[in-house]
Amino acid sequence: MIGAGAAGLYALHRVRGLGLLAKVFEKGDGVGGTWYWNRYPGARCDVESWDYCYTFSEELEQEWEWTERFPAQPELERYFNYVADRFDLRRDIEFNTRINQARYDDEQNRWLISTSSGETVSTRFLISAAGCLSEVNTPHFEGVDTFAGQQIHTARWPKGGLDVTGMRVGVIGTGSTGTQVIPQLAKQADQLFVFQRTAQFAIPARNRPLDDDTLEELKHNYHERWELKRSSSTGMGRRPTEASSALEVDEATRNRAFEDSWARGGPGFARAFSDVMTNPESNQIASEFVREKIREKVDDPDVADTLVGIDHPLGARRLIVEIDYFETYNRPNVTLVDAAADPITEITPQGLRTTEGSYDLDLIVYATGFDGMTGALLAMDIQGVGGLALRDKWADGAGAYLGLVASGFPNLFMITGPGSPAVYSNVIFSIEQHVEWIADCLAHMLENGLDRIDSDPEAEAEWTRGVHDIAHASIIGKTDSWWTGSNIEGKPKGVTFYLGGTNIYREICDEIASNGYEGFVFQPAGKPESV
Repeated sequence: MIGAGAAGLYALHRVRGLGLLAKVFEKGDGVGGTWYWNRYPGARCDVESWDYCYTFSEELEQEWEWTERFPAQPELERYFNYVADRFDLRRDIEFNTRINQARYDDEQNRWLISTSSGETVSTRFLISAAGCLSEVNTPHFEGVDTFAGQQIHTARWPKGGLDVTGMRVGVIGTGSTGTQVIPQLAKQADQLFVFQRTAQFAIPARNRPLDDDTLEELKHNYHERWELKRSSSTGMGRRPTEASSALEVDEATRNRAFEDSWARGGPGFARAFSDVMTNPESNQIASEFVREKIREKVDDPDVADTLVGIDHPLGARRLIVEIDYFETYNRPNVTLVDAAADPITEITPQGLRTTEGSYDLDLIVYATGFDGMTGALLAMDIQGVGGLALRDKWADGAGAYLGLVASGFPNLFMITGPGSPAVYSNVIFSIEQHVEWIADCLAHMLENGLDRIDSDPEAEAEWTRGVHDIAHASIIGKTDSWWTGSNIEGKPKGVTFYLGGTNIYREICDEIASNGYEGFVFQPAGKPESV
């Protein structure tokens, strides 16, 4: 297995349960994946703690006590360390080891893996748990190597932290990461310059500590919440709102619903009405409500205009959950630069230059996100049947049958790979579903003397077309973002995750398995012909 984050830890636990020998390779020196690497100030999950956790063990759920509605990075890292220790997982994890190459050997039906430590490992099955958001994206600017100060990507923040007191700091990027780190840096920096390339919708988190009564209720309702997650289209353990169309109610009723959702906070705002994500007119009404709320928080009208100059529908990009983000622009030491109207042209020894000005900086922070969905997989040299490179297979767009197995790459399972709900869901719940499906599939193969699994190319192509068809009908598929790969130069554009709902996706996966894993091709041990 590749990666010791949420997916790798659970995969290791389940594979061990099958009686198989297993090893995880992790490039960091600790567990937690995203929550190991992203330790920048303000790093926090935008899924509520009682949803962003494993459900496979009721004992684990009862033992662990979350402290906040939206858990911060240190708490999440502690959680995954607790899981690793509780299930004795560390003894099968090799830390500080990156996978450089994974090559499928046709004759041996084995994956030959080359690691950064110089080791070569032969394995029957390979499971990628590398994560959808783990390959950092640092855009190239001319002169980047000339900067005399310090440059850092938020996902590579030093463990001991970074004291920016008295510094002139520039932050590039105002997505989920930027909105979290900017308020924290503003408290320390002498001057903070925010270079906003894309204005974003953001909803207040309304974060709060969890009191004893709330914790008791969460533990008591474990089974109910689990059932709600299974039936939910997003994998969240909340009851669905019985909301009508935003166009079917009068203005006063509509505004009350929006105000109530705004007061609750969190990403659920987009579901205040049933058609906000599907009807352009309803979406426009919701978008204007949020714009006005943002304006109310910002003292300077010109700054507010820049912050609400949003060029996409609400929810077409990842809906951000923020804490004190917009209020930060009322601080005298914070300057907002509209980098869409005044683009960055180069990094200089003293700082950076835009088309209209220059900024002297001591530190440049890249809150520029990741090469999502496929970046981590393509960062490795993965070669399938006949030496086919995964990068070449996906040159015109990524896809895998159910997001699990790509044809021509037998015995390679991808957890939350392209074609699965992945990041458009409560990803840890989607991870559990994938790991459990993979474990059941491996058990099926062991019980039936099957040595190899691949996906049928036609089944894969049909599934990928279906994923694209759903995306084309949504507002998400029509907007440039990291969701569509538009943040990476040269990357094929398009949504690569399944938008039909995690509940529907689970039903499809279960039905395919119960029908003898239709769409997959198996090979019995010792026989060259597929059956």
